[in-house]
Amino acid sequence: MPRLFPVLSRLLLGLWFALSPSASPAQQALPVSLRDALSLTLAAPTPAPPDGAVFTPVKLPDEWVAAPGDAREPARWYRLAFDAPAVAPGTLTGAYIPRVCSNLEVYLNGQLLHRGGNMREPLTRNCYASQLLTLPGAVLLPTGNRLDIQVVGQPLSRVSARQRAGGLSEVIVGALPVLAAMHESQLLWNVTLAQVMAAMLVMIGVILLALAWVRRLHYLVYFAVVAIGWALLSARTWWRSVPLDSATLELLVCVAFVPLAVCGVLFLLRYCRVRRRWLDVLLWSQCLILPLALWLAGPERLFATATACYTVLALEVFAAIGYFLAHAWRVRREEFWLLGSTFAFVALMVGLEIAIQDRLLQLPQMHLVHFVIPLLLCALAFRLVQTFALTLASAEGARQQLEQRVQQISADIERNFAHLAEVRVEQVAEKERKRIAADLHDDLGAKLLTIVLTSDNDRISTLAREALEEMRLSVRGIAGKPVQLADALADWRAETVSRLGEAGIEIDWSSVEPPEQRTLAARSYVQTTRVLREATSNLIKHSGASRAVISCTIADDFRLVIRDNGRGIPLELDGKLDRGHGMASMKHRAKQMHGQCLVESGPGYGTVIRLTLPL
Repeated sequence: MPRLFPVLSRLLLGLWFALSPSASPAQQALPVSLRDALSLTLAAPTPAPPDGAVFTPVKLPDEWVAAPGDAREPARWYRLAFDAPAVAPGTLTGAYIPRVCSNLEVYLNGQLLHRGGNMREPLTRNCYASQLLTLPGAVLLPTGNRLDIQVVGQPLSRVSARQRAGGLSEVIVGALPVLAAMHESQLLWNVTLAQVMAAMLVMIGVILLALAWVRRLHYLVYFAVVAIGWALLSARTWWRSVPLDSATLELLVCVAFVPLAVCGVLFLLRYCRVRRRWLDVLLWSQCLILPLALWLAGPERLFATATACYTVLALEVFAAIGYFLAHAWRVRREEFWLLGSTFAFVALMVGLEIAIQDRLLQLPQMHLVHFVIPLLLCALAFRLVQTFALTLASAEGARQQLEQRVQQISADIERNFAHLAEVRVEQVAEKERKRIAADLHDDLGAKLLTIVLTSDNDRISTLAREALEEMRLSVRGIAGKPVQLADALADWRAETVSRLGEAGIEIDWSSVEPPEQRTLAARSYVQTTRVLREATSNLIKHSGASRAVISCTIADDFRLVIRDNGRGIPLELDGKLDRGHGMASMKHRAKQMHGQCLVESGPGYGTVIRLTLPL
């Protein structure tokens, strides 16, 4: 956190210098670029060039390809001659050095002006940071100035990357405000943005590690390691005073790329759900084999060995990318173009870096790979989080649907259980009814029949016969066996015609022929029989009618109409039909069958009873 404010301030300052009109070349004299120099190579840094030393001409920028003998701390003096540039009055003169590696001392006309840090191991490493110094007017001459620069570093053969090989770029002399703008711009692109990207990658890595821990997503662990590992490796761009000698630091930097590349390959494979034990063992074994090869090759051949290692790792990463894109084309077509363009850009950056390392391209002053690769990693992390969020939302939707389905199934199970319980109760009740019916028929029925056949008293015999008929009707209702509607109509007609005929009442019975398969529930048959008997009894006992008309119709329901020409119901019972003549009993029975029984009557107009039952 304490380093955040300097980083942000440098970022803003660099943008201000880049956009500030006061730093534009149009308002200041153009700076002078010094490219011709004299060079002297030594085995170690010295306070001043040795007397009588012979300098050789050299063109800047100068990159160190080899060092003298087995020098452990090679140094090189550069001598440049220049005249003081023309600057605006009141403006300071400065010197700007875009690149020096690893460190330098600057002398103007024999006076020490600037030292970049420690000149002996462990060296201060300024390879990614440009240098800006002020040329004091008291020391600066109008003409014939001599600028001596002593540079310490390691030759290309002893480093793992060309960017950290010893060397010196051209030296630019001019107005200090103009050079300050150039200096801040280069620090912005090479150092400040690298710090910002490193902080972003660390935060992304921590978030993905937490996400992987919570959701058990192992492929996110590998990506998080890549993000955090790249952030740690980017520290070499801004951490200048590392307490390690150059050989050890270069070896560690090169070795650190091995597990980083392995994690990148494993991330791509795990994302494609590829898990091969032999492949994992082969990949992780490189973390031992490649460092051993670098150690055996020795520091004098580090660059060549590191280049071979980087080539192997790059080929592995490219192979994994190819497999990943093929898998995305087959399975996740929507991700192919996005990830394909991302990886293509990564491949382009890696290709440019290889060309730079092989010296096919000049060493750039601004290293795009230091913030382009982190940007691509951030974009890929955003896509991973987005995919995870979409998958999580889909899983949440599926979970809700599953919960709804479980609730529906639970409700169905409860309903089925209740239905089964009702069926079981009904079965038990049905069994009990049949037992009671059998007992009534076998016991009470036999005794009533005996009374009918053996009694000498006609009244007792008639009552026994009526009780036997009522018992048989009750047994039929208890047994619960459906009755054919045609049979029911025949029984009702026979009984009604017989009773009214014995009472001397003329009867007109009309009914339609019901369908053969049409049945009537046993309970409905019993209750309808009792309603018809009650109506017939009332007609015989109370109506005084000489004629009755009974009609039966069958549609969606069953309708029975009993009409007589009697004297009707007396006025004193008007409005109280439910209290006499069995009317309440008939209506109650109809209601039990979910039907209705209506009575229409008036003195001198007869009586009409309408019974309607659902079928």
